[in-house]
Amino acid sequence: MNAPVASFLFNTFEFFLRGGFFMGCLLLLSVTALTIIILRGRALRFDCILPTAILDEIENFKSGERGERLISVCMRHVSPLGRIILVMLRHRNWPRSENVEAVQTRARRETSLMESGLVILEIATGIAPLIGLLGTLSGLVGIFANVGDSGNPEIVARGISEALNNTIVGLALAACTLVAHSYFYRRIEVMAVEMESIISDLMIKCYPKRSELDPSKKIL
Repeated sequence: MNAPVASFLFNTFEFFLRGGFFMGCLLLLSVTALTIIILRGRALRFDCILPTAILDEIENFKSGERGERLISVCMRHVSPLGRIILVMLRHRNWPRSENVEAVQTRARRETSLMESGLVILEIATGIAPLIGLLGTLSGLVGIFANVGDSGNPEIVARGISEALNNTIVGLALAACTLVAHSYFYRRIEVMAVEMESIISDLMIKCYPKRSELDPSKKIL
C-alpha cells in the first residue's frame, strides 16, 4: 500500500472516529441502507419480475387453451408475474369476477413483497439529517464547555469543523437514500402497470366468450 492511499485511509478513519457516538449511528444506518439498496437492486431487475420465457409463452397462448404449458413455464421461472398467472389459471373454472378478485389479492401481495425493505430507506431519509444534527450539537456542547480550558481559537475552530462532520454525513446519507427510495418506487410502479396489462390480456384469452373486463377495474 503506497503512502497516498494509506494517508487517505487514515484520514477517512479519523474523520469518522472524531464524529463520536452519533457518527457511529450514521455509519450503521448507512450500512443498513446500502444493504437494502443492493438487495432491492438485484430483486427488482426486469427479468426477475417479468421473465422473458413467461412473456414469450403468453404471446403464444391461444384463447380457449387449458394452459398446462404456461403453468409449467411459470413454475420453472419463479417470479411475481408467474405467481399471479398461476393463481389465475388455477381458478380458471371460477366465474370471471371471482377470478379477478383472486388475482387482485395475489397482485397486492406481490406488490407488497416487491416493496419490502423500502420503508427502511424512507426512515433513513428522514432520520439521517436529525442524527447528524444531534451529533453536531453534541460536539458543539462539548467544545464550548471546554472553551475556557483550551483558550486557543484554532483548537476551537477545528473542533467546530469536526462537529459539523456529523451534519455533512447525515445530509449525504439522506440524499442517497432519497434517490434510491424514489427510483425503486418508480420502478415498481412501472412494472406493476406492465403486469396489469399482461394479466388483463391473458384474462381475456382465458374467458374468450365473456365481455371484456371493465376498464375501470384494475387487476393490480
